Amino acid sequence: MLKILFSPSEDKSALSPYENVLENSLWICEKFQSRKKCIDIYNKILSDKNEKELRQLFGFKNKKEIDKFLPIDFFACKTQKAVLRYTGVAYKSLKYASLDISAQEFINKNVMIFSNLLGPLLSGDRAPYYKLKQGETLRGFDTALHYREVFSEKIDEWLGDNLIIDLRAGFYEKFYSLKKPHITMKFYKNGKILSHFAKVYRGALLRSLAIHRPQNISDFGEIDFENLRIKEIKNIALKTEYSFEIKE
Repeated sequence: MLKILFSPSEDKSALSPYENVLENSLWICEKFQSRKKCIDIYNKILSDKNEKELRQLFGFKNKKEIDKFLPIDFFACKTQKAVLRYTGVAYKSLKYASLDISAQEFINKNVMIFSNLLGPLLSGDRAPYYKLKQGETLRGFDTALHYREVFSEKIDEWLGDNLIIDLRAGFYEKFYSLKKPHITMKFYKNGKILSHFAKVYRGALLRSLAIHRPQNISDFGEIDFENLRIKEIKNIALKTEYSFEIKE
């Protein structure tokens, strides 16, 4: 089986078709109290409505934008599948809704997203509409380090001996550090490495992986990724790093 680690996005859809059952709808529900610790602080910040603090927390200057994320109670907010909650460029490139049911089900169960507020989620988990700027703490409480301590052993178990592909941005290694053989990616255009625009190609690559579902590194090497050409493969300790040149 294939397991994939992925990043969230700052942009989110406000569409929330499901009731809030957070305690039972997030991965490893027995660890919910560890998530609740973060949510309770977040709820308190929202209820205090200190505009300066909220600007910092959300990364917004516009009060109207801030007001969109001020529910009376985070636990009362309706939810959406994590993979549909996030709408940044990687998720637009994934085009989840246009995949067939089997590919969607694969993503739901085998792609882990590292939420700044909620910690490690499976893509099919249901998350409320929220905003927490990457790297921001909750009144000094570092959610990344908290979730790293609480969930690392469980993530190790979830990954097992499967083929692991890490498509996260580097920041999200703070939440979990891989201790097993895995594949990572770099993307180049005209010989220059991409940073922000790499998100587009991570999303497209995730789409291809959901369709082809390689079972081992040999299977992975045989996939003809659209608009990408393998430039170089490096083995660095536990990591096999694929560098892709973007085709014109």
